[in-house]
Amino acid sequence: MPLTHHVPGLPFTLASSSGEAWTIDEATGTVTATAAPRSDIFIDPGADSQLNAESMLNAATLVGVPPDGDFQFSARLTVEFASTYDAGVLLLWIDDRHWGKLCFEYSPDGEPMIVSVITRGVSDDANAFVVDGRTVWLRVSRIDQAFAYHASLDGKTWRMIRFFAVGDASTPVSIGFEAQSPTGDGCVVCFDDIRFTCERLRELRDGS
Repeated sequence: MPLTHHVPGLPFTLASSSGEAWTIDEATGTVTATAAPRSDIFIDPGADSQLNAESMLNAATLVGVPPDGDFQFSARLTVEFASTYDAGVLLLWIDDRHWGKLCFEYSPDGEPMIVSVITRGVSDDANAFVVDGRTVWLRVSRIDQAFAYHASLDGKTWRMIRFFAVGDASTPVSIGFEAQSPTGDGCVVCFDDIRFTCERLRELRDGS
């Protein structure tokens, strides 16, 4: 049974897929995750759709259901990259066939990169831009029935990554954190400067 947790700054509880993977520092509001070896959340769009995709849904997650209505959810991620596709993630979860990831991920070229994945039965995979360093801010916003992904190098000016809808609008959505190491032996991800507001994001593309 998943363990429930309170993260300072979030007005809802979160449930962890693995209690051993997550550490929450109540004093600093920092969430630390240790990704398991060969762990990921991804359904290959090039694979046989009849294949069992359960093995690709084994990454450590910590998610909860936010309040109804518009929101903005952000965090600063620092990832101890070691292997290709190691990543810290802000996760948007509906069910095991409908979800989205906004990732700070280690590319095959050995570069930290912003990557997004939206899954509607199978996953897509879209690279955004390379980051010079191992720290970045990520943000997920809900605007009516749609969602927006943004990334920032300073936590102030935001660059739009995706604007999309996923799943049935009537289905509850969970948000939170994920850590993965699809090709490696694990990695550590630190999430801090965690913020949540029910304020509507007014502009997608002006850096706000």
